[in-house]
Amino acid sequence: MFKEGMLELVGTGFVETLYMTLASTIFAYIIGLPLGLLLVVTDKDGIKPVPWLNAVLGTIINIVRSIPFLILLVALMPFTKAVVGTVIGAKATIVGLLVAAAPFVARMVESSLKEVEKGVIEAAQSMGASPFQIMTKVLLPEAKPSLLVGGAIAITTILGYSAMAGFVGGGGLGAIAINYGYYRGQQDIMYMMVILLVVIVQVFQELGMKISKRTDRRL
Repeated sequence: MFKEGMLELVGTGFVETLYMTLASTIFAYIIGLPLGLLLVVTDKDGIKPVPWLNAVLGTIINIVRSIPFLILLVALMPFTKAVVGTVIGAKATIVGLLVAAAPFVARMVESSLKEVEKGVIEAAQSMGASPFQIMTKVLLPEAKPSLLVGGAIAITTILGYSAMAGFVGGGGLGAIAINYGYYRGQQDIMYMMVILLVVIVQVFQELGMKISKRTDRRL
């Protein structure tokens, strides 16, 4: 376990895991945050109801979320190959992580935004605020603590997905645990990868919760 070559491999896997997790989370929020906003705004009780659009978006999101991650990765291989030129490694895994995480993020964002008190929204509407102003100056600021907690949950979930990707040629600590710990029966490596993954999850979770508490004006 502590041979120089293995330590170098673990270091590379650690960096790849962080890279896959953070890059996928950023891209997932670039897509998922607007989708979540759109779901809330177009809801029947939203500030700009569009029932058919809300139904279509909700159905698509639910369908993607219902597909098990490993099956989704395999199904996306032709698309992944076309986008990044390969179906193995950290770069290829990001594509699958993005597709799996964006709908999850959209639902997390939707849930956070729906926690905003209707009275605050109604007050903004009574003052003549446009739907865009309500989204950017009321919904998002008021929901910030909940959004940050959701972000911590999302990043740890995506980290778990990245570990599973090792079964289909993904990189990172998950791939090391599977290739060496499972297939080669080196249990010490398996346990070490599990410990490292747990530590990363705890760091992200605690960081997200602390930032959320500091930005919560209700406390």
